[in-house]
Amino acid sequence: MDVEQRRAVVDRQRPSLSVVHQCQLLDISRSGLYYQPVVPIHRDDDDLNLMKLIDHQYMATPFYGARKIAAWLKSEHYNVNRKRVRRLMQLMGLKAIYRRPRTSMPVPGNKIYPYLLNGMEITRPNQVWCADITYIPMAHGFLYLVVIMDWYSRYVLAWRLSNTLDTDFCVAALEEALSKGRPEVFNTDQGSQFTSNVFTRILEQHGVRISMDGRGSYRDNLFIERLWRTVKYEEVYLKAYQNGKDARIGIGDYFRFYNAGRPHQALGYRTPAEVFTSIPFEVTEGGMIESLTLGTIKTAGHYLNLAPMLS
Repeated sequence: MDVEQRRAVVDRQRPSLSVVHQCQLLDISRSGLYYQPVVPIHRDDDDLNLMKLIDHQYMATPFYGARKIAAWLKSEHYNVNRKRVRRLMQLMGLKAIYRRPRTSMPVPGNKIYPYLLNGMEITRPNQVWCADITYIPMAHGFLYLVVIMDWYSRYVLAWRLSNTLDTDFCVAALEEALSKGRPEVFNTDQGSQFTSNVFTRILEQHGVRISMDGRGSYRDNLFIERLWRTVKYEEVYLKAYQNGKDARIGIGDYFRFYNAGRPHQALGYRTPAEVFTSIPFEVTEGGMIESLTLGTIKTAGHYLNLAPMLS
């Protein structure tokens, strides 16, 4: 059962079994039962346009913070101050990438795991998987995309779209990926979605060693950062998705092409599917990955939700 189905099983009127115990047995987060959609905050077209410009520039210069992004926008004749840029970057989950001292935790109480990949020679599929989240602009609104990828082959195992940065869409992608195999090590950043108890508990239950990047360092998870650049320049920026349905179809089609049709120079001009499976992979009807049922997408639309910051 997926997360939504397990939530539907919870009986709040059952005195013999508390809601807390039911959530533990069903392996779901209790907070998800009480979640109420955030009242949308109006964002005008000017904000949406600025967010798209910021995303383009951030892909080119991920070491730019709010000050430099604001200065760049002013050089492009946009009248914007640093406070506004900082607010929009927080909404998008973007921050300047550089090595910071590991002096704080994304969420108090969540365990931070050490980085395990230093000096490790990655020589085969399913040795190391990695995951990350990125911002996907649309014509009116935006979504967040999470991807789980095999490090060695660059094969995209699972993905999900969401209009909020909650944990559930990351957990759903993880459960789908684990239905296809099991890695020895799973590497992420220190974002609250990946340090959550429900996410790390699933990995531990499958006997997977957990690795987390140094805070603020994109080089520790470099291959998935390269994937974001590829996806955005080859797919997202070429299309103005009108809604969540368009984004799902476009991104799903692209990942099928990326896995089975796009040769990688670093892989000896083989596709990720060929390397991951060790044999040529034939795409069946419906594609290799169907990570989202149409009814599960919630699109932010022209009115954008205030989402928590992506670490």
